[in-house]
Amino acid sequence: MRGLISLLPTANTASHIVAPLPMYPFLLAHRSQSRPLLVITSSSRSAEDLVNELRELHGNVLEFPAWETLPHERLSPRSDTVAKRIQTLYELEKDHSAFPIVVTPVRGAIHRIIASLGKEELLKLEIGKEQSLDLLVRHLSTLAYARTDLVERRGEFAVRGGIVDLFLPLSDYPIRIDFFGDEIEDMSYFEVADQRTFKPVVGAVDIYPCRELLITTQIRHRALELEDSLPAAAELLHKISEGIVFEGMESLIPLLIDETETLIARMPENTQIVFIDEERIKSRAADLLATNEEFLNASWSNAAHGAVAPIHDGSGTYMSWVELAEEISSKKSETASLSPFGSDLAQDTEFLD
Repeated sequence: MRGLISLLPTANTASHIVAPLPMYPFLLAHRSQSRPLLVITSSSRSAEDLVNELRELHGNVLEFPAWETLPHERLSPRSDTVAKRIQTLYELEKDHSAFPIVVTPVRGAIHRIIASLGKEELLKLEIGKEQSLDLLVRHLSTLAYARTDLVERRGEFAVRGGIVDLFLPLSDYPIRIDFFGDEIEDMSYFEVADQRTFKPVVGAVDIYPCRELLITTQIRHRALELEDSLPAAAELLHKISEGIVFEGMESLIPLLIDETETLIARMPENTQIVFIDEERIKSRAADLLATNEEFLNASWSNAAHGAVAPIHDGSGTYMSWVELAEEISSKKSETASLSPFGSDLAQDTEFLD
């Protein structure tokens, strides 16, 4: 299939291309030969489908999924979603032989991220490496892994003597790590059902966080400072100040984090931003902002009748379309779009069929 890319028109530089949907992966792979791409789709499903298609054609395709929750909801995004987002941020800092293609739904593009996300040094585990078991246990707790007696779900770990069972967010199976003193002697995958190992782990294993908001010493102090001044969030802030991880703690990000940025700011220099069906993306962005506002209004209305009040007003989490355009402009990024329909009167438009 990769050979078909060479059959595309050599120009393919128009800012707006009208083409059938099946051509999109080929057009994007062709364009990525000369520069990095950030591809924005209208939905998570379309982003996932595009990622799968692009990986058949290009060797450096990264996915930046959106949270399944609204920023102010007292619900946490899935650990595999968080780990995939963080993994992409780390991969963008590496040198690769091919320019990256990053694919994200509009929900992921307009959602601001913690500025420090994906900038800490990753812990890597490998057979033969010196690693303190006690330090590993503390590190896993810091990264919001849940300690249990029996590992059954992603984001859990268990300790029995010199053995650590660990279920990484992006792994299909949990890993059993055998220690001999302060050295990793063996690592094997095991089945959740019978807890038996079935094949060795080959190479190093990266330990990604399970949450984007990690309870550092600085965050604990900030929560303690805010506890008295914010009665609606006092109970949750107290848990944070005590180092307790809980469902929905991400709703506190606007209160606890001062510096945020966008995925666009993390992209390499000379990145082109490609919108897949730009009009639908604009509509989806407006719908997301409206939905967020409606949920907030409903929460405040329910709070008047005794329900739990929202922790904050939701500002600063989702960007409007105007704010997104300003972010793109400040980064000096070029934009392009792929659409199934278009007018031959539009400037810098190329039709492919």
